[in-house]
Amino acid sequence: MEGALDWGIRVVLWFQKFSPTLDLPFKTLTSMGGEVFFMLLLPIIYWCVDRRSGIRLTILFLLSSYVNLGAKVLADQPRPFQYDHRVQQLYKAGGGGFPSGHTQNTVVVWGYLALRFRRTWLWVAAGFLMVAVPLSRIYLGVHFPTDLLGGYVLGAALLLIYRWLGPAVEAWFGEKGLGWQVGAALIVPTFLFLILPGSKEYGIKVWATLMGIGLGFALEGRWVGFEAGCILWERVLRFIVGVGGLFCLRQGLRVVFSGIEPELLFRFVRYGLVGLWGGFGAPWVFLKLQLAGTRVKDNASQVTIAVS
Repeated sequence: MEGALDWGIRVVLWFQKFSPTLDLPFKTLTSMGGEVFFMLLLPIIYWCVDRRSGIRLTILFLLSSYVNLGAKVLADQPRPFQYDHRVQQLYKAGGGGFPSGHTQNTVVVWGYLALRFRRTWLWVAAGFLMVAVPLSRIYLGVHFPTDLLGGYVLGAALLLIYRWLGPAVEAWFGEKGLGWQVGAALIVPTFLFLILPGSKEYGIKVWATLMGIGLGFALEGRWVGFEAGCILWERVLRFIVGVGGLFCLRQGLRVVFSGIEPELLFRFVRYGLVGLWGGFGAPWVFLKLQLAGTRVKDNASQVTIAVS
């Protein structure tokens, strides 16, 4: 493995010859594979484009985050700036290096969107980001080329498995009631948290978010039934209201809970509420503000919420 890492260092140092000239564009690209960016993109799909696709993609993204977290701990590989002092760390990064989470999630999210909507511009955007975001991680000194390869392989595998098994899982859950959906939202994330190793801080964040948003999807399907369509200005207002609430909860509760112990418990509460708002609270507010219509609750809609 040392031979591969030494070769990777040479690649990283070659890219960093262009620093600081290309620092800004590469930092911008890497942000498009990070948590904050996906916190904006996924709600756009769920709240403003297509509810069913938003549910599927959100769950797929969070499951991908779980798998990446576990893989990093099992591989226990350093990052380039930790391996060789000549490498500049041009962007904040924590945890192990292999596989690249930015690469894996970019493949999962943009691959799903391109396959789902099948628009030429979306294929072009997906292809560009699947290359540019990973390369930015090398330039910034936070990943080896082998980390990117691991992210590509895991991301593609998860995307293919999800597309293969997803319809059958949805059909099975579609035959179950709300109790099954709520139970799955509570039990599955907890089970994954217990069996997948990882840092407590990030693991609890993903666990709580998946639980909260899964519960929110189930409750929304039963008691809200909002429609993601409508005219453009209503979609824009939905996004503004929804994201405003999302960041108020995420940052506001961070301030409220600051210094209160046990810190991990309050982290769990904070991200659980963030997920619940995204899946249930925001759609409920949209209907109350008359920013969304309601859909007909037929068998297909029941299948849609079941995957949560």
